[in-house]
Amino acid sequence: MPTDNDPILVTCGLPYANGPAHIGHLRTYVPADIFVRALRRMGRDVLFICGSDAHGTPIVVNAESKGMSPRELVEFYHKHFEDVFRSINVRFDYFGCTDDPSNHHRTQEIVRALMERGHVYPKEIELAYCPRCERFLPDRYVEGICPYCGVPARGDECDQGCGRHLEPGEIKDAVCKVCGSRAEYRKQTHYFFRLSAFREFLLDYLQSLGGTASARNYALEWVRQELKDWCITRNMSWGVKFPGSEDLVVYVWVDAPIGYISFTEEWCRSHGVPWERYWRGKSRIIHFIGGDIIYHHCIFWPAMLQGAGYTLPSDVVASGMLKIDDKKFSKSRGYVVWVKDDYLDQGLEPDYLRYYLASYTSHTKEVNFSWKILQEKVNTELVGAFGNFLNRAVTFAVKNFDGKVPEGELDPEVMKRIE
Repeated sequence: MPTDNDPILVTCGLPYANGPAHIGHLRTYVPADIFVRALRRMGRDVLFICGSDAHGTPIVVNAESKGMSPRELVEFYHKHFEDVFRSINVRFDYFGCTDDPSNHHRTQEIVRALMERGHVYPKEIELAYCPRCERFLPDRYVEGICPYCGVPARGDECDQGCGRHLEPGEIKDAVCKVCGSRAEYRKQTHYFFRLSAFREFLLDYLQSLGGTASARNYALEWVRQELKDWCITRNMSWGVKFPGSEDLVVYVWVDAPIGYISFTEEWCRSHGVPWERYWRGKSRIIHFIGGDIIYHHCIFWPAMLQGAGYTLPSDVVASGMLKIDDKKFSKSRGYVVWVKDDYLDQGLEPDYLRYYLASYTSHTKEVNFSWKILQEKVNTELVGAFGNFLNRAVTFAVKNFDGKVPEGELDPEVMKRIE
């Protein structure tokens, strides 16, 4: 177990480089930034990293619709997020990108290690294939019927029904989203991570996982109920090539969290520090994430690290979700506040929004954002209460001590109460 003298690595869930930053993103990044600042004030050795999640079919689909290459789209939104984080005063030590060469290298190294240790195996499965487009249809290129609850679903998730993650080939009555043609099912060999073999390890590991109880309990429930092997390859050209195959890339949820390691490597390389002190030694690794990606960070990710021989996360801090004016957050319905366009570009002070997100409720509960509530909190709590406190303190110092705080020792009892 890590001690108070061991280095601390704090990470945030990677923003997906497929669209602009909204206030829902900041639900994770602002509290993590405040936490890191507090650790540093306490004199702790802490490294704070994040980066853009650059792969997956949604990026390819979006890039095609805009007449751009996936790389061009990723570079655009990578810079956007860098600018937003800088403007909102979230200060990462390193902000990388999962399409950087270092992440390709580290991902392939870890996949090879998993294969050598028998944790990855090939399996022939039936996949949706579009005869008109002449290609297999991964994830967001296909839609159909959920095999578990029977409602319309995306290729990777039953987003309108039971909410289950869908493995390649599971969706029924598949239709190509590009041309609208009914898909066929054809056999192809893919590679699976033997997640089911890590059940006992995960049950033991999760019992001692720090962070929020919401993350730990959600993951434990999943492991106790069902733990299926994960298909970790996709039929795409955009992504990290699967070792030994020119036709397959690794699934985005393999290379995305590995970004935590490769970004640490990049920072360590530029500062002359061995990256192994964080990922191969005694360290405290703390993940700040949104509540929608607990499964990946508390089940898939630690199993993968255990299988490849890396240091395990000690804490997973999962945030509550966000509402806009008491309505469920929805970009398609317009229930969204864009950080740059709606807030920063209007000349509003970043600390007002940081204060709102940090003080509204506990970290694990749902935050409701309202412009009216923002105004009331700023005027009542910051200007009225805190501002009045500062004004009284300054006025008192000016009136009684010529504007200077007198030197002298504090009464031991007063110092004890402060501590």
